[in-house]
Amino acid sequence: MMFSTGYPSAQITNLNTGEKWSAEILASEIRCRAAALVNHGVKSDQRVMICHDGGGAFFADLFAIWSIGACAICTNPASTPSELRNLISFAKPSLLITANSRQIDDLTCLHVQSETLGAFDGTDYVLPLSESNLDSDALILFTSGTTGTPKGVVHSFRSLLARVALNQAYIGTGDLQNTLCVLPTHFGHGLIGNCLTPLFAGQHLILANENVGRVAARFGQILDDHQITFVSSVPSFWKLVVKMSPPPQSQSLHRVHVGSAPLFAQQWSQIVDWAQTDRVFNMYGITETANWISAALPDVENYESGDIGYGWGCKVAVKTPDGCVETKGEGELLIQSPALMTRYLQRQELTDQVLKGGWFHTGDIGQIREDGRIFLVGRHKYEINKGGMKVMPEEIDELLERHDSIEEACTFSVPDELAGEMIGVAVTGVSSLDLNISDLKTWCRKYIVSDKVPDHWFQVDVIPKNERGKINRADVAAYCLELKSNKD
Repeated sequence: MMFSTGYPSAQITNLNTGEKWSAEILASEIRCRAAALVNHGVKSDQRVMICHDGGGAFFADLFAIWSIGACAICTNPASTPSELRNLISFAKPSLLITANSRQIDDLTCLHVQSETLGAFDGTDYVLPLSESNLDSDALILFTSGTTGTPKGVVHSFRSLLARVALNQAYIGTGDLQNTLCVLPTHFGHGLIGNCLTPLFAGQHLILANENVGRVAARFGQILDDHQITFVSSVPSFWKLVVKMSPPPQSQSLHRVHVGSAPLFAQQWSQIVDWAQTDRVFNMYGITETANWISAALPDVENYESGDIGYGWGCKVAVKTPDGCVETKGEGELLIQSPALMTRYLQRQELTDQVLKGGWFHTGDIGQIREDGRIFLVGRHKYEINKGGMKVMPEEIDELLERHDSIEEACTFSVPDELAGEMIGVAVTGVSSLDLNISDLKTWCRKYIVSDKVPDHWFQVDVIPKNERGKINRADVAAYCLELKSNKD
């Protein structure tokens, strides 16, 4: 058995369905499903794709796959049949597990429904000895490419165990007692940080990861009703919470994590005020590092945007513009961590680009100060080069979101024949307020040089986000330019 299932006090409550899984139920379901997988011919050197939501059955399926030493591929349950076929063709799983009612035709692998696995009688079934080891593939998460060439991040059992152990060491088991997950379970933040970390600590996981707006509107009540001690989510979710939900009354919340997207100083302060605790951590982590690798507590007297604190059991450096690797200064953030991915699945050229000289090259621009504190400046690939002047879009986003009439902003590059790139921005007005762009430009010039003031403005009803609540600037740019083209 590759992963022990002996977490005697771990339990799962699913607020979406009302189901409650005790540790005993979970252990029984894992054993039945593991036996069913073996009965279907799944071996320890094979992959099994899970494509259903994050209820108790999801975790029973996941742990069953791991208990026989196989590799789990977690995919978005909202994936279309076409997207699934593309992922299956690329990743070549031996088995696909979906929700109980889902039928998909023309698949190149065996397809079973989760309910049939749970119904298998594995009481007297003897599981074969797994041939996997700690460095075998355990988990594949896709960060892009469901319609094109997929980008699958591969983690070993060793890297997952290292990440979970580090998370528990830095968070503390007590804070994990009643952990709430409002995130999808097919990407690292939700699955590894928000779910596996408390479950492997034998704590109570409460799931509320459906209908984001409904959860946000009654978030304070959910925290009170279930005496939530820990929750982690993304900045876009917290924007809804602060706007829609009364704050909690019970003060059960010990710790809050915010990550997966930039957290600006103003919003950080708002979350602290709403949650009624200053233990609101700005987190930095990426799928390739199995989620969190650093965290920052706020200085409530001086919030600083981009502050991601100190590393969690890892080494952090910067690659300066002249190519030197330094422990202080500004440049591309480099990471050494026991929780690092092994590779990108079947993408050796991409792997070689980021795993070099013993470092993982994040593609993020950061600053390490003299005291070792790390600050995130922006994403290198989104840097705008306007006639030789380099502009980080995060800087413009933060400035605009300080304006009273702007709810949200997303800055991006717009191609230009003369300058190469110009600055575009999508903005939403508070309460759908019509924005006066001329006044906004004048206001911007009080704080930044004129050349950094956006050249192209797009007022939109909502800024598009993916299912993880994250903004892809390229997608927003395409969306805005298409709107403009349709109007022209």
